Amino acid sequence: MLVDVVRRVVVAGGGLGMLLLATQVQAGGPNEICLTYANGQFEPKEPTVPADAPLTIRVKNMEGKAIEFESETLKIEKVIAANSEAILNVRAMKSGRYEFYNDFNEKARGFVNVQ
Repeated sequence: MLVDVVRRVVVAGGGLGMLLLATQVQAGGPNEICLTYANGQFEPKEPTVPADAPLTIRVKNMEGKAIEFESETLKIEKVIAANSEAILNVRAMKSGRYEFYNDFNEKARGFVNVQ
């Protein structure tokens, strides 16, 4: 009986391991963009992603002070500490051009192009 319990835990744990592996494989895929903020600007300024799929945005702040990544159209607002990064999850979006900016330096702007 104890062996059956251990087998169930191993099988469940194996399934979880596969789930975690699948999640890691998806990261960096077509629905993830990496933005770097340095020298008062975002790069790339206009990344393109597919429409109708959830999106992950990884923002790396290379500056010595915090930024506030904001987008009214993407419905995101996140303060990112100096020399750190944040991962933001966005709902599936229709085709369009979605603006983002640093609320602490509104000259630093970009767009996510969804096609």
